[in-house]
Amino acid sequence: MADGTTVIVGAGQAGAHAAVAMRQAGLAGRVVLLGEEPHPPYERPPLSKAVLTEPQEPEPGWFYPPARYAELAIDLRTGQHVTGIEPEAGRVVLANGEHLAFDRLVLATGGRPRTLPVPGGAAALTLRTLEDARALRARLAPGQDVVCIGAGVIGLEVAASAHARGCRVTVIEALPTALGRSAAPEMAAWVVGLHRRAGVTLHFGAAVAEIVPGEVRCAGGLRVKADLVLAGIGIIRNTELAAAAGVAVDNGILVDEAGRTSLPGLFAAGDVAAFRHARLGTVVRLESWRHAQDHGAAVGRAVAGQTVAYDEVPWFWTDQYGRNIQVAGLPAAAVRSVLRGTTEDASFCAFHLDEAGRVVAATGVDAPREVRAAMALIRAGSVVDPARLADPAVKPQALVRAP
Repeated sequence: MADGTTVIVGAGQAGAHAAVAMRQAGLAGRVVLLGEEPHPPYERPPLSKAVLTEPQEPEPGWFYPPARYAELAIDLRTGQHVTGIEPEAGRVVLANGEHLAFDRLVLATGGRPRTLPVPGGAAALTLRTLEDARALRARLAPGQDVVCIGAGVIGLEVAASAHARGCRVTVIEALPTALGRSAAPEMAAWVVGLHRRAGVTLHFGAAVAEIVPGEVRCAGGLRVKADLVLAGIGIIRNTELAAAAGVAVDNGILVDEAGRTSLPGLFAAGDVAAFRHARLGTVVRLESWRHAQDHGAAVGRAVAGQTVAYDEVPWFWTDQYGRNIQVAGLPAAAVRSVLRGTTEDASFCAFHLDEAGRVVAATGVDAPREVRAAMALIRAGSVVDPARLADPAVKPQALVRAP
């Protein structure tokens, strides 16, 4: 395979898996993996869960043992901040003044948490890194009044973790429902009920106006006592380096099905990429553990010359109050849902269908087999008899074999 130097900017999940995948695909030459954080690449899902709730802080979950990078001749360099890209010269500029030459460049720069654009908003904590989680953990104590702003996945996971630590928890959301971008309305309502039954207070349609010491104030007069405020209102994709270098961006670095940007030899992967999904036939922007891993690996293989259109079914999971919730596909594309079981059951699944009756998404609660079957149906573009979807007596594998 090609020699020369491949530089990967960003040592998160996408960057780490891109580096390993390109070596496994036979890429020769030098591979340099640059990360801003002082740690080797690590798992982020535990940051909002186990890192906050375990009696003793758990060890970081490394994607690969640090020795693995050396075994694969991957030059992992942590604590490195890239300040610029010079595509014509074929080099990146580091904050320490070093100029690092490349023949191929992968941007896996991810995103950073949005901050609250209100007076006092800087006082709200955010959660993206191991240091963020440690700072939050240190302040969670029984009896504290914790306010989570934003009822997305991060806000609700932190709410559940703070409740487990004995805090009094309030969630404030400007939209009329939770999980607005990632869950079907009926399933979002079930998750809200899960929190309310645990004793968490949720306010919807409430826009934060300011944060003052000890209190969050909303437009309309709502005031909530707060010893600690967490802002979980999404991320801003780190596209600045790409844009300054002349790469096409649109709320993400625009890439094709193989991760190629508008400039030759430059690729992008993971949360930062706005990619054309080969199966859906449209540009999508995904932020999830599975996507970062799979897209990073696919782009790594493309760099090595094994170009295959990326068309993985979107999937993410969250654990809250001992329940495992998995979402496959894009629920926003659905017009109706078929429930398998009842929401009172220990395990149930909602299949989400489009106008043609195809399964385009599914939400399972402690239902991994049903979600796996749904992913196969989504891949196949299958139309399934709703009665069979709803019938618990029909095994999930049978749905896939004979839709």
